[in-house]
Amino acid sequence: MTLSSTGSRWTSRTVVHVLLVLAALYAVLPLVWLVTSATKSVGDFSTTGAFELGQWNLGTNLGALFTQENGVFLAWIRNSLLYAGLGAVLGSLICAGCGYAIAKLDFPGRRVLFAVTLAGVLVPTTALALPLYLLASRLHVVGTFWAVFVPLLTNPFGVYLARVYAEAAVPGEVLEAARTDGAGELRTFFTIALPMMRPGLVTIFLFQFVGIWNNFFLPLVMLTDPQLFPMSLGLYQWSTRVTQFPQYNPLVVTGSLLAVLPLVVAFVLLHRQWRSGLAAGSVQ
Repeated sequence: MTLSSTGSRWTSRTVVHVLLVLAALYAVLPLVWLVTSATKSVGDFSTTGAFELGQWNLGTNLGALFTQENGVFLAWIRNSLLYAGLGAVLGSLICAGCGYAIAKLDFPGRRVLFAVTLAGVLVPTTALALPLYLLASRLHVVGTFWAVFVPLLTNPFGVYLARVYAEAAVPGEVLEAARTDGAGELRTFFTIALPMMRPGLVTIFLFQFVGIWNNFFLPLVMLTDPQLFPMSLGLYQWSTRVTQFPQYNPLVVTGSLLAVLPLVVAFVLLHRQWRSGLAAGSVQ
């Protein structure tokens, strides 16, 4: 090995390490700012630095957060958990079923359906907001829980990922053996295919959960009643009042910190299966 090749290797490794450190700081520093800012009072926001701790005011901020406007933040937490939790569970099952059917069942139009699914991955969700609103208006569900919940149950990327994972993880011989033993398609899917697809299902669940939890534009279009807002929309409404009412500043920051915690917990608890599921899909 020549000296120049050794030097270039160390140079490239140093560059990679520097880029990784910068990416980690870019991801972590906003969370650090949330933690430090959530402990500040209204006056500390103008007298302390961004990452500087003021007087410990976290308990007071939490108390004010849960009592503001008759405790509407508790309703936002409940709504977010319903939208994201129930929506991610049902959406993951729907995506898994669709992906399994495209991968393992032979029916007319299967390739066309998969091509349409891939095309759906390219469509931004904001472009669908107006058509969804018009459809919800025809069904007279605008301003209700269902106007936000039902559209979130479908995810073309989740269907694509489920199809890729079912193709790799579910042997066709096992399915043929189950059918030979007299099992129907639903029983074969739920008792044989779905357990084999579990790592991929966890990955789809996390994508669904994060996407629904952070969803903002669809609730903004569909909802007018603050009691139905998710946390993302409710905190945005409060943030628009900060310039006129500075007391909303610590409420928005503290609420944003609480809104991040479920995402952190979900990734920490499911990160092993999520990584294995994503890696399995990446080799296809």
